[in-house]
Amino acid sequence: MHELAIAASFVWLGMVVAISFIEAPIKFQAPGITIPLGLGIGRLVFKALNACEVVLAVCLVLGSFAAAASEAARISVVIAVVMLMVQVLGVRPALTRRTDAVLANPDAVNGPGSNAHLWYVGFEVVKVLALLVGGIFLLLPVTVL
Repeated sequence: MHELAIAASFVWLGMVVAISFIEAPIKFQAPGITIPLGLGIGRLVFKALNACEVVLAVCLVLGSFAAAASEAARISVVIAVVMLMVQVLGVRPALTRRTDAVLANPDAVNGPGSNAHLWYVGFEVVKVLALLVGGIFLLLPVTVL
């Protein structure tokens, strides 16, 4: 179970970094990508990412709490899972409303983007740090900590 937790932590970390911090901003630089098209793609990608994250979160929780993991590792796991829950249940609905408005009528939506996007990114940064720290602590023998 310990190996499951380590794998889940680093796979989850890699997915979030690749999608949230590489794919998401770069897609809008591609030729021919409009804001509505980029948002539509982003919606699908993040829905799939969040579904994978839920599976990895379950594996990480089961693996870290069923195995000999340090308290620091478990705290990091809890932080990552809480960040995911806040993103999916608290922030994503606001992002969905904004995306729906832009997709329904791109010309009618004026002004800057949603503050919910900044919150999502902030929670994403905390989640990445928690996954990295948790993964490192899972690699260390419990007796060291």
